[in-house]
Amino acid sequence: MNSTPVPDASLYEIALSSDQPSLVLQISPATLKSVVGSFMDLLTEQKIPAIIWAKLPRGPVWHAELERYSLLPGVARAIYLFKSHREDRGDNSGLVSTTASVGTESLADSEIASPSHQIPSGAMVSIRLAPESQLRREYFLIIWSAEFQGMILAHRPRSAQVAKTGSANLPEPGAEALETRPGAEEGTDRRQNLLAMLSLNTDLINRILQGIECITTLNQERVATSTETTSPALPELVNWVHQWQKLLAEMPAPRLNPQLLGQLLTRQLQQQEEFWQRSITYRKQAEIAEALQIQNAELMNVIRLKDDFLNNVGQELRTPLTTIKTALTLLNSPSIKPPQRQRYMDLIAKECDRQSSLITSLLDLVQLEQVVEQSSLKPIRLVDVVPGVVSIYQPVAEEKGVKLAYTVPEELPPVSCIANWLKQIVINLLNNSIKYTPTGGQVWVRAKQQGDYVQLEFRDTGIGIAPTEVPKIFERFYRVRQASEESASGAGLGLTIVQQLLIRCGGSISVRSKLGEGSTFNVLLPVYKSEADQPLE
Repeated sequence: MNSTPVPDASLYEIALSSDQPSLVLQISPATLKSVVGSFMDLLTEQKIPAIIWAKLPRGPVWHAELERYSLLPGVARAIYLFKSHREDRGDNSGLVSTTASVGTESLADSEIASPSHQIPSGAMVSIRLAPESQLRREYFLIIWSAEFQGMILAHRPRSAQVAKTGSANLPEPGAEALETRPGAEEGTDRRQNLLAMLSLNTDLINRILQGIECITTLNQERVATSTETTSPALPELVNWVHQWQKLLAEMPAPRLNPQLLGQLLTRQLQQQEEFWQRSITYRKQAEIAEALQIQNAELMNVIRLKDDFLNNVGQELRTPLTTIKTALTLLNSPSIKPPQRQRYMDLIAKECDRQSSLITSLLDLVQLEQVVEQSSLKPIRLVDVVPGVVSIYQPVAEEKGVKLAYTVPEELPPVSCIANWLKQIVINLLNNSIKYTPTGGQVWVRAKQQGDYVQLEFRDTGIGIAPTEVPKIFERFYRVRQASEESASGAGLGLTIVQQLLIRCGGSISVRSKLGEGSTFNVLLPVYKSEADQPLE
């Protein structure tokens, strides 16, 4: 066995100075609790008589396994529970308190007055440490039985204290760093890792027990001079040291049971697997929660857009009705002259047309909300649609004095769209071009192929669009500010409908414009590809 440890050294330093120190690991408090639970569950389930030395973080969850083991009738030899001075600050009776239990019987302080007193089986003895004790920054569980000897030793590094206080010059607190605190789950502080050693080596465990004896004896001297305790019960500390030395001497020769070791490793693997499965479940739940949050945000945005849309619809429908009502009121005037009467009648007819156009556009927009499968799109030739629409608007352009022309090559490939949608796109863009082009202007419609798309261009020499207005023209109910009274009479939904139709066809629309020189709208429609033309994955 190694030489006697230095009294002032911590258990961690004693373990490191051993001839065969265990591997040092950085673990979380949760891992420490898991290992402690595995050790104690093994003792409890197998009902193995053992002597236990423990110093654990504050809180009932850390001591539940110890208490459960101590209540086993005739099994536990003795349990020595070291506590921080803060945990027993309300008890000034001395150094040692006994919260022993044998089944349901408790051990009174009066029963331990004599050094020759024997500890009842299952006694749990609480030993309060001095504020400056070397054990104040360490946690351990040491088990000594005839069949199994094991130790888990955890050390709070000084760097953790420095990081916590922000200064290496501040005194280190003697209180438990992992004690139960508000907001901490079951007394574990996941923000601070520990340096830990796990060992089944009998020589190393013996050396650590010697270190506990040295530190405990030194603890007696320090508490004797402390103002927080009184001296009458101080001899009891030496009594407990003598008692556990006697219990160790009475224990059978230690040996390691391979079967118990296998059970311990199996239990730890089971706990790790359970932890891994829980982490997977929590991760999936977090992903689901994140997806639900995104969906909720999207739904809230849709609701907001719907509310804005309904608000705009109400305002747009109210405007022509207000104008019509005003004109009807004026028509009832007995002094109205024929020219004025005709002007009011024309105004009513104009506002009725505007309302009809608005309602028609709204119905078209609502229909677009229905999802259309990609298989519904059919091959459409531009030459079968564009010339017919141009011929319809030719008289309108001539009446306004606007020259209208188109160029649609017959050899262009068919595009992927729906015939009514393509017709609606051409009508809305052609109507806009003629509407915003003054007398003497020109409007051209040209089509050509660009790779996998067919470009349909609508160009005019109209009033143009200001650069600040261009990003807004596809918004619902938006109308160009500089438009004339006649051209501004539309519903403000034409370009919105065009954009939505193109999105559903897999196409797009862009615009170039300059004030006073006209505008060019470029529509891209995807070339239709049959299933045989689709690339293999």
